Amino acid sequence: MTAHDADARIEPRHDVEARSHPDHHDFESQAASTEKSATILDWDGPNDSANPFNWPESRKWMVIGAALLCTLTVPWNGTSITVAAQEINQQFGISDANFPNSYWPVTSWSLGGAVFIIIFLPLMEDVGIRIGFLVSYVFFLLMIIPQALARNFATLIVTRFFSGGCVALLANTLGSAIPDLWAEDWARSFPVSLYIITYLMGSTLAPPIFAGVMQYIGNWRWIFYIQLIVYGALLPFFFLFIRETRGSVILRRRANQIRKTTGRLVYTAEQLDQPPLYYRLYKSSTRPIYLLVTEPVLLASTLWSAFSFGTVFLFTQSVGQVFTGLYGWEEYSIGYVQTAVVIGELLGWVAQRYSIYLYTASAKRNTEAPGTPIPEARLYVSAFASFGGIVGGMFVYAWTAYPSIPWIAPAIGLAMVGFGIQLVVSAVADYILDAYAASNYAGSAVSAVAAGENVVAGILPLAAQSMYTELGFQWASTLLACLALLLSLAPVVFIWKGRWFREKSPFMRAGQQLKATGS
Repeated sequence: MTAHDADARIEPRHDVEARSHPDHHDFESQAASTEKSATILDWDGPNDSANPFNWPESRKWMVIGAALLCTLTVPWNGTSITVAAQEINQQFGISDANFPNSYWPVTSWSLGGAVFIIIFLPLMEDVGIRIGFLVSYVFFLLMIIPQALARNFATLIVTRFFSGGCVALLANTLGSAIPDLWAEDWARSFPVSLYIITYLMGSTLAPPIFAGVMQYIGNWRWIFYIQLIVYGALLPFFFLFIRETRGSVILRRRANQIRKTTGRLVYTAEQLDQPPLYYRLYKSSTRPIYLLVTEPVLLASTLWSAFSFGTVFLFTQSVGQVFTGLYGWEEYSIGYVQTAVVIGELLGWVAQRYSIYLYTASAKRNTEAPGTPIPEARLYVSAFASFGGIVGGMFVYAWTAYPSIPWIAPAIGLAMVGFGIQLVVSAVADYILDAYAASNYAGSAVSAVAAGENVVAGILPLAAQSMYTELGFQWASTLLACLALLLSLAPVVFIWKGRWFREKSPFMRAGQQLKATGS
């Protein structure tokens, strides 16, 4: 899941919460005095070529293409290490006898992503897409070096916390470039779907890609050596093709340049109207948590999406136990099996094309805000995919797990789950963004979902070993299927009562009122 950093783009000039803070009162008085003698800088008309909305399509896709390449490759660092668990355990004296201690480097990686999304992602609004990306990418590269050269297990855990955090920043920062480049919902749908499929596939592809390292080289350190080579080679490419897409940052730099060269008091409206940076960081860091505990729709959506996303990481553990136990496969071979999940995700992306069609068509029957699509229309196909893909695939994966049944049968179950995961994660991101789109809180809501996904991805697989050992292959997967079945009821309820939920939420209600009036 990705966090579209939408707060700053959709907030009105004055934040009611911020104005209640005494420090912001001081800032407002200073800004008011400056504003009296200042010139407010805006775009040079609706066709200003510097405005990212007006860029040629070729330039937009140049940036997005580089972003997609990054989103596909940097998550490899997260799950690639799972194909070498036995070798790392042997070298560092780690035991999985009573607990899957070998998974701690992945848990650390995922939790780092959750922390960085909440705390550091808001900084990208101030520093901009390009600088934020390049700084995060270089630090990410530096954190892989000690992973390749680690002399103890603690080094892996600590450094992977930071590399996981950087990956979350890279993926989510670049994901936010999409709404910076396309203003219309219909125009954003295709690049957003590409973005989500590359993010999911990036995590799922790592075991199949790096299984060959353990099969043919046998040295787990080469997993990170290869990553250093690949990521290092991509750095010049990203330096050339990742451009600044945040319109507010481009305007601010233009205003700063005018003041520097002419001495005129030229500012953007944002510069004169913003509270201090530390206060904005405080609000942006605490707001996702506040929304999560006060908004039932957001909480249920987060649990539904987080479980789906966490299943990708769960399979890095359960697939090894199932296919090693049933068919006696080598550890590296387990990585190849997870290609089935990738195939399912690709099929889910194809099905998402139909989901976008249903969403767009719903505008014709929207009585709440005529002419605009119904937010719950985002969930039609994903609700089916949750039941038929994730739940159904889990049951297939569970009850074909017998030595007498060919390995392809449980692999089909994995593909079905991958199909459901793609549609669920995509639908939740789009639905939450739509439901909160015209309020002040869309970015915070999506950040809450993204952080929840990272937390579950880090913690859920820790239970896999004991579940599959104590309950057996069939009943452990059945338990997961039943949990998925329970969570799959959420979209059904939203489709049925979505309008009622939105009317009860002060945040979503405000946004829907603005949509209805066309403001």
